[in-house]
Amino acid sequence: MNRPTSGATAVRPTSPDPVNPRENGAKRTVTGTLVKVLLHHRTERGMRLEPYASRCVRRGEVHELVVTDQSECMAGARIDRVGFLGFVEIETAGVLDRGDALRVDGRPVGTLLGFDACHFPNHYNILLHAPELLTGGSLGLRPEVEVTFAPYGGAPTA
Repeated sequence: MNRPTSGATAVRPTSPDPVNPRENGAKRTVTGTLVKVLLHHRTERGMRLEPYASRCVRRGEVHELVVTDQSECMAGARIDRVGFLGFVEIETAGVLDRGDALRVDGRPVGTLLGFDACHFPNHYNILLHAPELLTGGSLGLRPEVEVTFAPYGGAPTA
């Protein structure tokens, strides 16, 4: 797998996109169910942001939810401070975009920052920005709670 090295380029946030304001139209909310809760955090994890602002997810796929308080969004950026929420099974397929709002069990948790593919094709690490490191334990998460990724800047849609 090729990883960006020096000369990494900035990855633009999703809509509103000041360069291409018509690039991103409306989309539906991606939903899922938490299937495993994780309780740990790390301060030297070494994840790397993929150069993609969006990824498609299919029904039945399982991906890992990881929170960071780091806000760097350059392709190849090293993400060290992370808290692990758990694994989510996708129920409603769709497109995840940088800037989407994550809610778990109806509670706002963070904003989608990007993706780390160190375990792909098994699963993506879906990196979420929050003001502080959170874990599945600190949020009192449990299996079977609903997970939603609402479109950039807003409330979930049907």
